[in-house]
Parts: sequence; C-alpha cells; structure tokens
Amino acid sequence: MVVVTSTGHFVTIMGPYIAKNNDTTILNYMLKKNVEDIKSFLKEDDVIVIDRGFRDSVSILEDMGIRAAMPTFMKKGEKQMSAEDANMSRLVTKIRWVVESANSRIKRYKYLDKVLPTSQVPFIGDFIKIVCAISNKYFPALSGSTSEDEDATLADHMRELSMEVNTLKEFVEDNHLDRRKTQWTPIDETDLENFPVLTDEQLRSLTCGVYQLKLSSSYIQEYIEGDSVIHAHKEDNNLLSVRIQSRHISSKKYMLWIRYNSNAVTAWYCKCRAGARVVGVCSHIAAVVWYLSSARHDPNRVSFGVRNWGQYLTDANELPESIDSSDIGSVASSLVEE
Repeated sequence: MVVVTSTGHFVTIMGPYIAKNNDTTILNYMLKKNVEDIKSFLKEDDVIVIDRGFRDSVSILEDMGIRAAMPTFMKKGEKQMSAEDANMSRLVTKIRWVVESANSRIKRYKYLDKVLPTSQVPFIGDFIKIVCAISNKYFPALSGSTSEDEDATLADHMRELSMEVNTLKEFVEDNHLDRRKTQWTPIDETDLENFPVLTDEQLRSLTCGVYQLKLSSSYIQEYIEGDSVIHAHKEDNNLLSVRIQSRHISSKKYMLWIRYNSNAVTAWYCKCRAGARVVGVCSHIAAVVWYLSSARHDPNRVSFGVRNWGQYLTDANELPESIDSSDIGSVASSLVEE
C-alpha cells in the first residue's frame, strides 16, 4: 500500500499484506495501528483522496478530523449521475490519477513488472521502498503544469464550473430531444463550416486536462467507421446531436448534444454515466469536439485510432495458386543441367 502526494511523490510504503486484505482493511489497520507513525504526518483538515474501494474507511478518517474525497456513487436505480455528483466526481478524479501514475513508475523496473516467486516475499517491501526513494529523488513531479500559478488557475476554474448546472441537459429533457427524431436532420461534417476551430489550449480548457483528448483519436475512429451520424436541429442551427460508440460496451451507443457558436463550444450533454457534468466533458463529447474543431482540419493527419501496422507485413499463408507438377519438373531439370 502506497501513500502519495498530489504531485506524485511517495510519502510512505506499507506492507506487504496478505492477499485477502482489501483496501479498506489495510487502511483501517494502518490508521488504528499507527503503522509507520502515519498519524504524525496526517494533520487536521487534511484531505485524503481515495477511490471507492476505501468507502468503509471514511468514518474512521472523519473521526480523526481528516476529510476523505472520493468519486461519487450512482444512487440505486439511476442510469446517470446528476450534474452535481458528476462535477464533484471530476474534481476528485482530476487529482486521483496521480496515484495510478505513481504506481506505474514502480513498474518501470523489470523486476517489479511481473509476478514474483513467493521466495521474494521477505524482500519485496524493501525493494519497493528503494525504488520509491529513487523516484522521489530523481523523477520530476507528476503535475502536468509548468507552475503553481497554472495549477491554481485551473483549480479555480474547475471549482467555478462545479457550481453551475447543465442547462443543455435541462433543455434536452424539457423538449424531449432524445425522442423527437423529426426535429433533427442528418448532415455531413462538410456542412459545419461555422463550427469553431479550436487550438490545443482551448481544447484543454474545455476538457480540464488532456486525458479525454488522448482518447479522442480511437473514439472518433468508432464514429468514422460505424453508423454514427451527425444531426442538426431544424430550428437551432447551432445545436448538434451525435450518436457514438461506448468505450466499454461494444453493443452500446450514447446520444450526445453540443451547442456552439462560431468562436466556442458553449454547452454539452451526453447520456453516458458522467455526461451531465460541466466540469470538463466526458470522453464521447471530447472526441466529437476534438474531431470537428481540430483533427478534421489537420492536413497531416491520415488516420485515426490504432494504426494498422499489418499493412507492412507479409502473410506467408497467402500462397499463389498451385503450380503444375510438370512445371516443377522442368524447372528442376534446367537447374541440374546448369
């Protein structure tokens, strides 16, 4: 179990623990036993960012005066988080990704990037502590920004957005736009001459980060190769509707809506689990906006998604049509004569 800061530096490494211990059991043990004197560096009003696997430890942390920030659960019977819950979850996941990235630094070492024999159990804890110490000493912080001011500006921007409601979601639901197909007409992307052209910086501001943008190329490949169609609202020329493939379920597609003007994308809503948020956008909306506002205008881009490297390989199973045996004999005879 590792504890890291929001910049990706390792604070402490504890364990190893037996396999039947889950995240909550380990954290509760750490806190109650004060393992590695953990209480000495946990101060009142600190915020510990955890994932949902630690939900049963929240009460213990609160008793210590420590706030726990965790992604929101969908309530029973819900198919989509509310805009408020989706916004709060985004504020948490924006920070929590550092834990996974810090763990990936450990696995850069070949010795730790595979299943180890049980004979290494007595030593594995020390090995990981050594690797984490090297990481703290020589690896740069995981924050993608160039300054603390940039971090603070982004944080303020995201907090301001988290207080807003998704007006496009309300508009879609109030006007039943997901059911009234007669209000929409299919269009080609070439008809979207007034869709804004956005810079990389503008796209990052829209998505509040780069993660969704990194996924956009493979997402949009599903749109290009699938049966997705862009629809424009018959009465509102600056409102689009798109159906796009789910990232996790091959048989599922999501409907999304985007409102824009000639300079910016002004509102968005997707029917996916986190699509109601306004603190950034979901991956589906990010892919469509990225494609329409940037990628389709790039003259150097020739493909999307995973490139087919197989075009450079030869398949030895693809043999020519069978050769007549008499031809083989004549060729062999000529070789002997030579």
